[in-house]
Amino acid sequence: MEKSKVYFTSEISPSALVKLYEKVGLSLPGNVSVKLHSGEEGNQNYLKPEFVEEIIKHVNGTVVECNTAYEGERNTTKKHAALMEKHGWSKYFTVDILDSEGSDVLENPNGAVIKKNFVGSHMKNYDSMLMISHFKGHPMGGFGGAIKNLSIGLASSKGKGYIHSGGNENASFGEIMNGDHDSFLKAMADAAKTITDFYKGKIVYINAMVNMSVDCDCCHVAEDPCMKDIGILASTDPLALDQACIDFVYNSTDPGKDHLIERIESRNGLLTLQSASEQNIGSREYELISID
Repeated sequence: MEKSKVYFTSEISPSALVKLYEKVGLSLPGNVSVKLHSGEEGNQNYLKPEFVEEIIKHVNGTVVECNTAYEGERNTTKKHAALMEKHGWSKYFTVDILDSEGSDVLENPNGAVIKKNFVGSHMKNYDSMLMISHFKGHPMGGFGGAIKNLSIGLASSKGKGYIHSGGNENASFGEIMNGDHDSFLKAMADAAKTITDFYKGKIVYINAMVNMSVDCDCCHVAEDPCMKDIGILASTDPLALDQACIDFVYNSTDPGKDHLIERIESRNGLLTLQSASEQNIGSREYELISID
């Protein structure tokens, strides 16, 4: 079986995003959504609008996000929209909060933990997707990349609680935060599978290995980055892409990697990759192609 292609550049610039997208060779059709992380209030590490402006305009995309399931400045559409304006997203792009009018349900009959996924109801308005993920650590998932963005990132507020709780539609905040941990990791893979099935090969994934803190962009104030920036990677295979990023971390000579690896392993984060493989989301085997 042919290995998935993952393209890499050590150049970290707006134009490098466009070069990587062109190298991937998949022209996104129709109405293109661009899923990224809008950044929680106070967070200092999220990817900024100026960094992604060129690639979003290149694909003529609409920036899409979903509301959160925890307290903060993104848990209601009104607050989230105000924060996206404050962070500059609305200045540069058309913005759509996908679950502003509720959820739609996508099915995964073969899910290991959950058999359905609640996504923003506006998702059906888009024909294809560019997913731009900030690769970094995460307080619960161990790390965040393309698969987390596919699952938690595209889940509606209700869907986020459903994934975190391992399938409880009426989960309390305590149940969301304190559910069975491995079930949460596996449920992320189950949810991600519903998105890849929905778009049927019409997604290009980009992971930016910059500002790599052990914390997520959802943290009000994240730890400062523990590793030096590595570069940007792109693929049509989200699993191969995340695996390549993990391999970059483990193979790095940067002493700060130990802090990030501890976060990944203490949260059993690699189980998400194993579960994604079992869900046939992609391949953990890949060919790394440098465009430098």
